[in-house]
Amino acid sequence: MKLKNLGKALALAVLTGALAIAAGCGSSAKDSGSGDGGKRVIHVAHTNYYVPYDFVNENGESDGFEVAVMKEVAKKLPQYEFEFTPTSDDDLLIGVESGKYDVGTKGIWITDARKKKYVFPKNNIGASVIGLVIRKDTENEIHDLPSFAQFSGKLVPIAPQDARYMVIDDFNKEHADTPIKLTSSESFQVSDAYSWVMEGRYDGYLEVELSYKNNIQKDSAPYHQFNDRLTYIRYKSIPTYPIFNKKEQKFADAYDKAIEELRAEGKIAELEQKYFGESLSNYIQ
Repeated sequence: MKLKNLGKALALAVLTGALAIAAGCGSSAKDSGSGDGGKRVIHVAHTNYYVPYDFVNENGESDGFEVAVMKEVAKKLPQYEFEFTPTSDDDLLIGVESGKYDVGTKGIWITDARKKKYVFPKNNIGASVIGLVIRKDTENEIHDLPSFAQFSGKLVPIAPQDARYMVIDDFNKEHADTPIKLTSSESFQVSDAYSWVMEGRYDGYLEVELSYKNNIQKDSAPYHQFNDRLTYIRYKSIPTYPIFNKKEQKFADAYDKAIEELRAEGKIAELEQKYFGESLSNYIQ
């Protein structure tokens, strides 16, 4: 009888230990999504090179206008703990869609294709300026999109999935009598677009202003040799947004509330001045 009771006791001990281990593993898995004080950890991805929007500074820290705004959002949402991860464009987009990241920032514009993959908040985080790259010998005749349309409307083709295609399509709907020649094309090297404009094959190339500055205007720009022959004309600012994983509507709503407060307090305008030297939001039409 004693041996039999001993066997039962050992079996009970083994079962109890197994249950304790299982409970411990379950607790660990749950804690992996929590930060200090039980706060939920929010994984924020951002591009690591897109100065001044999102980048890694000389101290190895996540920096940039959009990153700074998200850090201010974090202060407004004490129930969350934000962790920032610098990464590539592709990893950010795929990572947010798959749930690897909860939210991502990279100067993103809204498109119909993107709305199928991500949750977009109601409030933009910032803006980016879009405009025309033209030859300097045409700048007396071309000073905005309507005058470009009247001059020739010969625009370097744009891929239909590119958000810039939507910009020209919208312009043409508003200027049906004098539309820009919008043709679709597969992707090509940006240096080709600049060359085509200089050669006269096309008279304009729709470009984000920051890309133009980084590609041509800066002394260290890869195509700075084109600076004497090309110039840039601003058109307008396009709102930029963070993208959220499809399961993060509640978090996106919390972001919206925080952004509205930050904008009312003047914090967004302050950060725009810090990173851009002006308010790009003023150019949004």
